Amino acid sequence: MKLKILVYILVIVSLYNCSYVNEDDLTEDLIIEEVTTYEDNIKTIIDTNCIFCHNNPPENGAPMPLTTYANVKDAIENRGLINRISSTDLGFVMPFGGPRLPQNLIDLVIQWEAEGLMEN
Repeated sequence: MKLKILVYILVIVSLYNCSYVNEDDLTEDLIIEEVTTYEDNIKTIIDTNCIFCHNNPPENGAPMPLTTYANVKDAIENRGLINRISSTDLGFVMPFGGPRLPQNLIDLVIQWEAEGLMEN
């Protein structure tokens, strides 16, 4: 009887000590279309993670808005947006003061740039 109780307690303790925190838990499963476009793939990322500071007009010290396709395209081509979202330096990474974007979202922005920054 004591052995059954001991085994039961060990099973319960081991289940509570299990951790499900891994990179897969921190990323979203996105179905990537054949061609990555601003409207279909990138706008949602920007609106969810960037607009609270990069609004029009920008807030909290943000240097430019990211409210339109042209704004985001310019930020990638001329302002180092991909370097900012890809950085692991906490003083440089965007979103500023928040957690770094999941790698799959960063990869999607990089893919969008590689495919020519298409709008639609």
